[in-house]
Amino acid sequence: MKIIKTGQTTWTNRHETFTEDINDLYELGNELNQDALETYNDATQGFMKLIADAILSNTPIRSLGAGWSWTKIATVKNGVMLDTKPLNSRFNITAASLRPDYSGDAANLLFVQSGISIQEIDDFLLPKGKALKTHGASNGQTIAGAIATVVHGSVFDFGAMPEFVTGLHIIVGPNRHIYLERASAPVVSETFVGRIGAEHVLDDELFNAALVSFGSFGIIHGVMIQAEDSYLLETYMQRLPYDSSLKNAMATLDFSNAQLPHAAERPYHFSVLLNPYDMDKGAYVTTMYKRPYSNSYPKPKTNDSGIGPGDDAPTFIGLVTDSIPAIVPQMVNKVLGASLTPSELDAQGKPIAQFGTIGEIFTNTTLRGKLLSAAVGFPADMVNKVADLMLQANKDIGPFAGLFSFRFVKQTSATMGFTRFPYTCVMELDGAYSPKAFDYYSKTWKLLEDNNIPFTFHWGKFSELNPQRIKNMYGADADAWITARKGLLDKDAIKVFTNPTIEEWGLS
Repeated sequence: MKIIKTGQTTWTNRHETFTEDINDLYELGNELNQDALETYNDATQGFMKLIADAILSNTPIRSLGAGWSWTKIATVKNGVMLDTKPLNSRFNITAASLRPDYSGDAANLLFVQSGISIQEIDDFLLPKGKALKTHGASNGQTIAGAIATVVHGSVFDFGAMPEFVTGLHIIVGPNRHIYLERASAPVVSETFVGRIGAEHVLDDELFNAALVSFGSFGIIHGVMIQAEDSYLLETYMQRLPYDSSLKNAMATLDFSNAQLPHAAERPYHFSVLLNPYDMDKGAYVTTMYKRPYSNSYPKPKTNDSGIGPGDDAPTFIGLVTDSIPAIVPQMVNKVLGASLTPSELDAQGKPIAQFGTIGEIFTNTTLRGKLLSAAVGFPADMVNKVADLMLQANKDIGPFAGLFSFRFVKQTSATMGFTRFPYTCVMELDGAYSPKAFDYYSKTWKLLEDNNIPFTFHWGKFSELNPQRIKNMYGADADAWITARKGLLDKDAIKVFTNPTIEEWGLS
């Protein structure tokens, strides 16, 4: 494995919301003079050597994804950060790599290195007639970063991105690396595990804990994902009255009486965006329906602001400022009006769909301006209570220079997955970067707690976590996660894979 020590002593995340002091940033790369498997196994040896060096020098170490997180979850102060993005090999799986009793389709399985981006996976799968089962609002993240922070999408009958992972190849020390699967759902053969030279571990509890572990269980080198046949998304954005019909659909995910393009059909994706300064015109409602794949469709279009049908508020809300509170409503309305374009209407006044693959609808995001993004998950049936609280809070403690967005996703199996409710509503608060926004967030979390709303924080977005909140949110699952980590890593590895963030959260 190529290891380039850059000498870089600071690192800034993609959203430019913080800069971390580090000892060095190493850029990693696959060797070019070997075949794919030799290159992959060489990288395994390189990772073990890096861990050995970190233990010897008492230096914490952390793998870096694409830098999309708003928090310091993927950084390590005064440590070494590893840029894994060039580690992007992928391997098709043959029948010889599968257990004889595996009943799934080998063509749906793909083994990838941790640095590969979601966009690269999209591009690789499409010519094979395959697609990912779900997606975030963009596809610039690395696969390891996306699953480690529970990129959640909005597929309420499937779940977040960790749900399509069936195996993890983790480098856990200078002399040990494991291929981890659930004992209840094993996939690969010993032949496969032997080819990557790993120790095969079958353990449901350990797998569920390691699935969302923010780089604290070692270095994830490889991920086995389960795809499905290619499909198209039929997408719409409408302005709909924020009335009992819409509120009932939000709380129950029963769309039989909703004013949606296909009211009798359950959508693949459903999200509601509220602009607190323009409620008279209703909510922005996005619905998407799965359709069989065909290559004869018009490509999805962006509007003049470059906003596509799958983009969310971070693509434009950074253009808002809250420096003068009195003009916040006008600023939000101006930016929103220029950025979001509801679906065009046909001659009968019905919305016209846009079509695209999941990689075309949820494509790489262009950010405009410096912004903050926070998100909390709570039981979906409490969404109307939460929305009412937020609209009233905007009057009492605002104005908030941003929007309230609600997306819905099925429960995760990951021990520390924040989408932990049977159906989780994810409320996203995207707004202007300012001290006022931080203060508004703090008051919002207190408001939810005072009103007995159980909630969790999105791991990759701004939060205010502490040991007590972790206990309130995850209870015994937090203890199980810590126990699993202690059982997997020895004391030297635990030390180098601990960063200030998980210490602050009480998870170290």
